[in-house]
Amino acid sequence: MVMRIAVTGYGAVTPVGLDAETTWQSLVAGRSGVVRITEPWADDLPVSIAGLVDDGFEERLSVPERRRMDRVEQLAIVAGREAWEHAGSPEADRDRVAVIVGTAIGGLRTTIEQQHRLEEGGSRRVSPHTVTMMMANGAAAWLSMAIGARAGARTPVSACASGSEAIMMAREMILAGTADVVLAGGTEACVTALTLGSLAQTRALSRRNDEPTLASRPFDVGRDGFVLGEGAALLVLESDAHAAARGATVHAWLEGAALTSDAYDIVAADTENQARTMTLALKSAGLAPGDIDFVHAHATSTPLGDSNEAKAILEAIGPTAVTSTKSMVGHLLGASGALGAVVAARALHDGVLPGTINVDEVDPDIHLDVVREPRTGSYRAALVNAFGFGGHNASLILAKD
Repeated sequence: MVMRIAVTGYGAVTPVGLDAETTWQSLVAGRSGVVRITEPWADDLPVSIAGLVDDGFEERLSVPERRRMDRVEQLAIVAGREAWEHAGSPEADRDRVAVIVGTAIGGLRTTIEQQHRLEEGGSRRVSPHTVTMMMANGAAAWLSMAIGARAGARTPVSACASGSEAIMMAREMILAGTADVVLAGGTEACVTALTLGSLAQTRALSRRNDEPTLASRPFDVGRDGFVLGEGAALLVLESDAHAAARGATVHAWLEGAALTSDAYDIVAADTENQARTMTLALKSAGLAPGDIDFVHAHATSTPLGDSNEAKAILEAIGPTAVTSTKSMVGHLLGASGALGAVVAARALHDGVLPGTINVDEVDPDIHLDVVREPRTGSYRAALVNAFGFGGHNASLILAKD
């Protein structure tokens, strides 16, 4: 009998909700979490908008956690604990429980802050926790201690595909028999002057500073770039046998996944290889293109990126329904694919697909069924895309029943 991978829990902290349930309800309602940055450091930036998480999530952290963790680790801890509790806090052999948390950048805020302290007051002003706060593997390490995971605490760093790669790695560990339960996903918290300034220089960001909630508009003919966001999303994955043995609720099944690299350009994407990634994911799931009911697209709201991905989806899947919740939360970089997986799991379970907001007119170059309002239906399978700088491509396939 072929082993299946069950999604038995999930958690999220995003610009539209401090937990997965609030995030889901906000996405279905079409609420944007993109705001104008009010910090003084943003005043002189050409782009001063972002998808920001309300600081209320910190209420679920202890004082030591707030002091010893970078924001990227804090977000992951809160979302990971929620996912673990949602899964019923699985009782398992801790030597067969793993944590895999991807991130594109890691503890950048700490890096910048502590560098300023060093320059202004010397090494005695630098926090002794700096290295453990800025290291990319920090989130996975803290979560492994939180749940007692001893089968591995791993951290894929593959730009915007990091969270999806983490989920794929979890699937591979379970299929290989090296873990029974894996907490996997992504986290990101790099809304800084350095990041915004650099991305603005590349002209990758939307400059709709005066209308932040309208700035992220995937598939729209008037899109002018993406909106940087922050957040975390984690899923609990386990073998079907392990889930059945403990009577766990299965919210969805991770049926397939694929990861490829373009070997093409550090920024530009290879549309042909994006299509190949989706085709490989279908093959791993044993599904045909017609079995996919919707695609949660990477679709960041960049003029070229959305068009290229639309062509790849058309080639691999056909003129299917597509949506992009980045229209509401912005681009969460390393957490984006993981959040897409949470959204897909919930959409399959509830039979409701959140729409893509801010689409006044679908770009005529995009020949797909762009979902612009919440759509109900009997959805069986979904594909989630995540593509990152450096030519990292990841596609996940989730299904119900």
